[in-house]
Amino acid sequence: MIDITRRTFIASSVAVTTTLAAPRILKAAGPEFSLKFANIMPVDHPLNTRMTEASQKISQRTDGRVNIQVFPASQLGTDADMLSQLRSGALDFLAQTGLIAATLVPTAAITGVGFAFNDYSQVWKAVDGDLGRLIKTAFEHVNLVAFDKMWDNGFRQTTSLTRPIKTPDDLKGFKIRVPPAPLWTSLFKSLGAAPTSIPWGETYSALQTHVADGLENPLAGIYFAKMYEVQKYLSRTNHMWDGFWLLANRDNFEALPEDLREVVLTEVNGAALTQRADVERLNSELQTELTNKGLEFVDVDTSLFQQTLRGSSFYADWKERFGEEAWSLLESASGKLI
Repeated sequence: MIDITRRTFIASSVAVTTTLAAPRILKAAGPEFSLKFANIMPVDHPLNTRMTEASQKISQRTDGRVNIQVFPASQLGTDADMLSQLRSGALDFLAQTGLIAATLVPTAAITGVGFAFNDYSQVWKAVDGDLGRLIKTAFEHVNLVAFDKMWDNGFRQTTSLTRPIKTPDDLKGFKIRVPPAPLWTSLFKSLGAAPTSIPWGETYSALQTHVADGLENPLAGIYFAKMYEVQKYLSRTNHMWDGFWLLANRDNFEALPEDLREVVLTEVNGAALTQRADVERLNSELQTELTNKGLEFVDVDTSLFQQTLRGSSFYADWKERFGEEAWSLLESASGKLI
């Protein structure tokens, strides 16, 4: 089942590699607007394959006037590096998870509240609805443009090397790699773990050298970054949904004529919807592939983890941080959390 998907992504990855390997050819064609898009995900992740397709369509629809070059796999630096470049205008577009972008826009992290969403219907109701619009408006205040449609990174799972994580008690003192964002650290501290913030590009080596004993990530991220090579167990905790905002430097984006901006918006938002389907399909297929790679899947009772959070101050603390309006919009999609 995964072979069909892999062929699709390999074909798309060839397009990514071609785009990355031939900047002189693109330059020779003389695009009027040469723009850069960057992210931390591997070259063959659906985020990059679909964005590369969108870039090609944009070039075609604008008669070559707009070229968007894709820089995957942290080629332009860490999340923090690229966010700084985006703000300065050195980078035009960035796919950034809301929890990392929260350093600029605190409300953006709210979509990652632990055990908030049960399924994708709740996720898309929130981010495509009033909560998403509230966050988009907040990005405008820091001179960034957030595109209408978020890109999917999937529900996040927990992996480990030495022992399977079945209950919150198994997390006590567990050194787990988390991205450098307060909500992730707060979540796992509330569950009794010992979270350590490590940039994604350094995570494989950190697990290999036992700086961390495990990590949490969606199945697609674990698969494409080959984390199965340094982990043994995968617990289906579904503890958090994670997605990417497609962010643009506002000044750079508005320098495009309006008709070209509309083409970019249409193609990128359309690619986001296609990518959502890719990730949802992949996450339903990858268990077999990851099992064949040596990962042992462990089913857990997620209600035990949520009960632990409710017994802590986690939800109350973050409700206070996000504010009543944002929290109410979250709960209108997720249901009551506290």
